[in-house]
Amino acid sequence: MADTKKPVPPHFHKEGLYFVPLGGAGEIGMNLNLYRYEGKWLMVDLGITFGNDTTPGVDVILPDPSFIEELKAELVGLVITHAHEDHLGAVPYLWPYLECPVYATPFSAEFLRHKLREDDLVDEVPLTEIPLGGRFSVGPFDLEFISTTHSIPEPNHLAIRTKAGVILHTADWKLDPEPLVGQPADLEALKRLGDEGVLAMVGDSTNIFSDRHSGSEGDVRRSMIELFGQFKTGRIAVACFASNIARMESIAVAAQANGREVALVGRSLWRMHDTAKACGYLKDAPKFLSDEEGAYLPRDKVLFICTGSQGEPRAALKRIAGDSHPHVSLSKGDVVIFSSRIIPGNERSILQLQNQIAALGAKMITNRDALVHVSGHPGADEVRTLYKLTRPRISLPVHGEYMHLEEHSTVAREMGVEHVVTITNGHVVRLDGAEPEVVGEVPTGRLALDGDRLIPLESEVVRDRKRIGFNGAVVVSLALDGKGRLMGEPRITARGLLDVEDDADDIDDLLDLVTKAVNGMRPADRRDDYPVEETVRVAVRRSFRQSQNRRPVTDIHVLRV
Repeated sequence: MADTKKPVPPHFHKEGLYFVPLGGAGEIGMNLNLYRYEGKWLMVDLGITFGNDTTPGVDVILPDPSFIEELKAELVGLVITHAHEDHLGAVPYLWPYLECPVYATPFSAEFLRHKLREDDLVDEVPLTEIPLGGRFSVGPFDLEFISTTHSIPEPNHLAIRTKAGVILHTADWKLDPEPLVGQPADLEALKRLGDEGVLAMVGDSTNIFSDRHSGSEGDVRRSMIELFGQFKTGRIAVACFASNIARMESIAVAAQANGREVALVGRSLWRMHDTAKACGYLKDAPKFLSDEEGAYLPRDKVLFICTGSQGEPRAALKRIAGDSHPHVSLSKGDVVIFSSRIIPGNERSILQLQNQIAALGAKMITNRDALVHVSGHPGADEVRTLYKLTRPRISLPVHGEYMHLEEHSTVAREMGVEHVVTITNGHVVRLDGAEPEVVGEVPTGRLALDGDRLIPLESEVVRDRKRIGFNGAVVVSLALDGKGRLMGEPRITARGLLDVEDDADDIDDLLDLVTKAVNGMRPADRRDDYPVEETVRVAVRRSFRQSQNRRPVTDIHVLRV
């Protein structure tokens, strides 16, 4: 695996306490955090992020674990804080490179088992299930899960105790007084930790620019009951994140209150439904129907919960909007509710989806129109509350782009935190000294899941796809004899640049250009393939740069006859 940074190697002292993020610091998603103490490493979370139109052919992107892979003999374990893909989605792909024990609370463990079965790894990965609020030891690390609230069941803060001090790793969280599924945040445990003394807090920065409280799932449920009642005819489709079990239950309860049955549309919704049921959740929710069952109900008696709130091309709502779903369709008089937020980078795909829905004549409602979504991440006021409870000496903002980290740093200083360290992926921070210090960098990078293989995201394969997508591709085939004389007319294809019928004259001009370029070479150079390839490549690229201002990927094939 290749790295994409030139690191400044640190010197690790055996008794030192270090924090090293390889993913999730300076970005939102793809979390991979490392702690080192007494010569041993602990990993917290191992997630993915998703590709977009800048990564053609790549749907899944993972952090490059090369640094810790080389030290896997010292890696004592991986702790999963919760079951979101950006925190555990990389486990099936990267665990074979790490081969360490994995620890998680019941919901995360059950969801991870589903994923591991798909990759035939469920019997190989040593997965230990830890009860909610459980305390356990992994190598020299004394660990405790502290229950919190988020947009998925069983999110956990992680208290990491060492002889050098206590670290609070917040992961994703909020303070929801009415989470509906699961218990409220364990504020007493956080206060006790603060009284014990917290050396450092590694904290979520995602929603730091919102000064308001993030909102409650209870409020969303009450709002949806009222909202659904406004639509007496037609189908209702609600798009939401599959992992938000409380939202799934709220939609079902609100639908039932308005005389509608609920069908789930999308595999990931059923996977999360099955995980929740196995862990004892959704006990009070009405029975969920399949999409085929829901399609047979009268239009005013059914509500569909759909995947695809971000415009994902293969998700259920995209297929419904494109009229290609085998069972579910929408038309004039129906309504689509986006019970979600726009994840940065997905604006274009969501707009395309919403235009398709509008073309069908369906009405759309988003969180701009009604209370149909609340964030799973803390606003600045909630972050201040956490600082008041835990009173860390050091703040390390993560889980945000750089502007989020800077804003979180400002909030931490306002709360009187003695030392605030703003870092990004690869920085090595020593925490046990008189004051925290960035002591070096380690290699980081991104890997692309390309079919069944992992390749560096900046590899030539991905770069060529981008270039082909924006600039097209040209292939020139030449047949030369041993003396370098052309044997017949060259063959040219120019994908994404020239149409065989409409641009026939331009193709003829290009053929003449190639012929002249070869014939204009010295006889000695024409006997060598490399000079021929370079001469033709330069001529072709210059031609397209002058005529179309494009720099196509250009391949020259020379055949000797």
